[in-house]
Amino acid sequence: MNEVYDFLKKAGVYYLATCEGGQPRVRPFGTVEIFEGALYIQTGKVKPVAHQMKEDPRIELCAMLEGRWIRLSAEAELDERIEAQEHMLAAYPQLRGMYAPGDGNNEVYRLKNVTARIYSFGKEPEVHTF
Repeated sequence: MNEVYDFLKKAGVYYLATCEGGQPRVRPFGTVEIFEGALYIQTGKVKPVAHQMKEDPRIELCAMLEGRWIRLSAEAELDERIEAQEHMLAAYPQLRGMYAPGDGNNEVYRLKNVTARIYSFGKEPEVHTF
C-alpha cells in the first residue's frame, strides 16, 4: 500500500472514474492519504462523484509519473467519522476554505479490495493488492 500511496502522492493528480447509469465519468482528483492502515480519498457530498460512489462504489483511478503509470481498482466506502475527515484536512489544509470536519459536506472514502498495477513500457506490471 505504501508504494501505491507514494506513487499517487508524487503524481499529484490522478483521474478517478465512476459510473453513472452505465456511463463512465472521469475527473481529476488530488487527495490521497493513509489513515488507520487504509488508503483514503476525499470529496464534497454535493458533488456528483459522491452520489456516483454511493450508488456504485466500484471505482478506478489512473495516474502517470516519470514514464510509469498506475491503474487502481477498488470499492469506495464512505467513512463518516470526524477523525478521518480531520486527518484528510490536516494533510490538505488548502481544502479548509471549502470543507471542515463535520460540516455535512466533507466526505472521505476508504478504498477497500484494492488492486493496483504499476506499469512501465517493456516490463511486467507490479501488482499490489490490499
